[in-house]
Amino acid sequence: MKQDYRSLYSVPVVVAALGYFVDIYDLLLFSIVRITSLRSLGVAEENLMSTGEFLIQAQMFGLLIGGIIWGIMGDKRGRLSVLFGSILLYSLANIGNGFVTTVDQYALLRFIAGIGLAGELGAGITLVSEVLSKELRGYGTTIVASVGLMGAVLANIVARTFDWQMAYFIGGGLGLLLLLARVSIFESGMYEKVKTKNVKRGNFLQLFTNRDRLQRFVSCIFIGLPIWFVIGILISFSPEFAKALGVSGTIIAGDAVMFSYIGLAVGDLSSGLISQWLKSRRKVVLLYILITLVFIVLYLFNPSDSPAVFYLICFGLGVGTGYWALFVTIAAEQFGTNLRSTVATSVPNFIRGTVVPLVALFSLLRPLLGITWGAFIVGSFTILISLIALKFLNETFARDLNFLEED
Repeated sequence: MKQDYRSLYSVPVVVAALGYFVDIYDLLLFSIVRITSLRSLGVAEENLMSTGEFLIQAQMFGLLIGGIIWGIMGDKRGRLSVLFGSILLYSLANIGNGFVTTVDQYALLRFIAGIGLAGELGAGITLVSEVLSKELRGYGTTIVASVGLMGAVLANIVARTFDWQMAYFIGGGLGLLLLLARVSIFESGMYEKVKTKNVKRGNFLQLFTNRDRLQRFVSCIFIGLPIWFVIGILISFSPEFAKALGVSGTIIAGDAVMFSYIGLAVGDLSSGLISQWLKSRRKVVLLYILITLVFIVLYLFNPSDSPAVFYLICFGLGVGTGYWALFVTIAAEQFGTNLRSTVATSVPNFIRGTVVPLVALFSLLRPLLGITWGAFIVGSFTILISLIALKFLNETFARDLNFLEED
């Protein structure tokens, strides 16, 4: 059957892509301005890494809680309720970040921003998956992720041009502007039909009452572990890694984030297209997990002291972890319409939330093994778990999503 590719540029796809663009800008901005903002708040040089770990954990804990809240709301009240509520919350919280004067204030607002940021991707992917045909939804989710990830590039440019407070104000302002554009979005027809049926919607506990559902849910989470190990540890603390690895000159966290996210955009675009070509999600995820492993080894044991080579490897790490869109699409495709938003929103934020225990484990191993071997042990663990989890997931390419999860 001939496909109408014009639907890939429909309002839901475009607005979801722009929403994720702003989401990534605000999500990664702290990693970019971490050092300058903490110095401005009077944090001592020797405490920059530990304080940064604390603030990242606060943000990720907010993402974890928000993932559950927005996911349930998306199934109970509709996909649009999340797209409006989440962007309003994280936009206001990020504006507030520009006014902080203490680390405790910073942590509280990163936590609140994390709650808001948790809803954007899952709701957008769910909506796009349901409004596009099964043959085209892989392209649609690829567009959303590829455009969205470039928000990290803008965040780095803004952070280089303005001070860190203004960078937060701009991010919040962009979110409020996008909120106005969302007035034109329409609700998923698939969801509207489910609303008329006598079926439980957004029951988070339903994920734990059936062994098969629980296995699918946990597996969806664990296949994404390497992604946030790379982003939350290797990229976020790239200046410290570069120093330990003997890289000459100064490595700027914002540049490492920018190059890795350009790689992520390339990876998401290529993995989405390869998935459509191979008609498989699982094969492509396996390929990109293995690519990630290669670049983790190169990052931690690269003999070159060249900053250019270091940034090139950051780009490669981004390409390898560029199965992010596929990972969220798989989560959306695994579950029925009455639980789809709950899963598609909570899964990526549970993964983001795993940064908390991963950073804790890394912090425990770092004094014992050193920064390089500590990171290698944690990274190898995430790769192994993701490969095991992938074996337990069914292929969902071109699956008809018009089904329900029954008790």
